[in-house]
Parts: sequence; C-alpha cells; structure tokens
Amino acid sequence: MREKPIINPYLAVLVGVFAISFSALFVRLSTAPAIIIATYRLLFTFLLLTPFTLLKNRQDLLDLPWRERGLAAASGACLALHFVTWFTSLSYTSIASSVVIVTIQPVFVVLGSWLFFRERISRRAMFGMVLALTGSLIIGASDFQLNMKAFWGDLLALAAAVLVSGYLLIGRRMRSTVSLPAYTFYTYGSSAILLVIASLVSQTPFYPYPTNDWILFVCLALICTILGHTVFNWVLRYVQASVVSVSVLGEPLGAIIWASVFLHEYPTERQLFGAGFIFAGLFLFTRASVNKQ
Repeated sequence: MREKPIINPYLAVLVGVFAISFSALFVRLSTAPAIIIATYRLLFTFLLLTPFTLLKNRQDLLDLPWRERGLAAASGACLALHFVTWFTSLSYTSIASSVVIVTIQPVFVVLGSWLFFRERISRRAMFGMVLALTGSLIIGASDFQLNMKAFWGDLLALAAAVLVSGYLLIGRRMRSTVSLPAYTFYTYGSSAILLVIASLVSQTPFYPYPTNDWILFVCLALICTILGHTVFNWVLRYVQASVVSVSVLGEPLGAIIWASVFLHEYPTERQLFGAGFIFAGLFLFTRASVNKQ
C-alpha cells in the first residue's frame, strides 16, 4: 500500500505546471545553442540536488539494483533528447506552435501505457486522441504554408513529445518502488552526462556566454526542472502517468501568455484553431483517465 502523500498531489501538479510554463520563454531569451541550454539546465539541476541526496539518501543510491539504474539512465536519455529537440524547435517555429504540439504527449503516453502496462484505452480517450492529433495537423499545415522552417520546427516539437512520453512512462514504472532522490539522481545525472558528451562531440563551446544566459540557465534548473519536472516525478508515485501528462495542458497556455507579454509574440488564428482541437481532445482524454481511477 502506498503511503499517504504529505501534500495533495493535484496541488503539486499545479505548481509544476506553473513552473514549467516559463521554459519556452527562458529558452527563447537565451542566446546559447539549444544543446548548451539543455546541458546546463540538467547539469545545474543535478549539482543543486546532489548534496542533499548524498547527505540524506545515500543508502537509497547504493541499494538501487543495476537494472533500475539502467532504466533511470534510459529515462535520462529520453529527457536529454526531449530538451534538445524541443529547444531546437523554438529556433524554427513560434512558441505557440512548439509548446502546443509538445503538449500532445498524452497521446503517446496512452499508447505506451497500452503497449507496456496493458492499460485499456476507452472509446472516449481514443476520440480525444484523434481530436488532439487533428489539432497538431492543423497547426503543422498552417506553418507549412508559412514556410518550411516553421514546419520543421513543428516536426521537432512532435519528436520532443514522443521523447518526453518515454521519460514519463519509465518514471511511472520506477516511482512505484524507487525513492524520488534515487530516481532523480540517476535520471538527471545520466541526462547531464549524455548532454556534456554530446556537446563535446559536436564541439559546441561551453563558454563564454553573456551573464543573462547564465541567469537563464539557473532559472531553468531551479524553476522549470526542480519545481517542475521533479515535482512531477514525485507525483508519479500517486497518480497515473497519463494524468500527469495531460495536466501539463496548462503549460502552453502559460507559455503563450508569457510570450505575448514579454516577447510580443502572439498566436495566429489558425494556431488558436488547432490549439482548440488539441485542448478539447486532451480534455476528453483527461476525463476518461480520471474516471478509470
């Protein structure tokens, strides 16, 4: 039997959604390459959490079986690739298109849950998935008419949605038995190491960057990862991965607001039309998921 959470998991999800809604804005404000932004985001997160983990949960790290460490490394690889593809997409397409398409991740979480956990998919959930996919196609078609650069950004955002779904599915599998500090230590650690190696191989410079970029790197680590992703990892012990995934529906809403306020980047009518399909589809899917619990 799972222990009673110290705070309401759904309240924690709201905190996480608010925190990650700043991600796209911080990335767009940075002048660094996407792979470097991702590298420092995960590296700073790992360095900030490690002292507390080693002091209070060292035994959890030592007791974790190698198989579980391998799964955490796979989760970290998915997270690293998700950040690189998504951050890169923001260089090609608008924040509105990118974050809305990334939000389609519940579709892939559901499919993965069916494939790996044998969870049934209701007709309502299936219909919601079709609506969400239709919305992403509308946005993609709109950007394709605009130019190939924007369309390529949409494809990268879609790839990022698939990758973060893998991260969530593995997290759900592990968080039922593995403590949060042990899981985040190996997941964030492997993700940071992979990104550092990729940066070295691609010969992307680690410095110099303006002071503003370093502030943004820290904000991505503290706000978007520790208060965002880490909170989601904690919540995964108490709710289904699909519910957490659909809850991040609030991220694009927040991201579009921040982009409008700080960057004066406003969504087009077609983007809003496609987003409407996605939000409606994911709302139906959310209801179907909650009713299963």
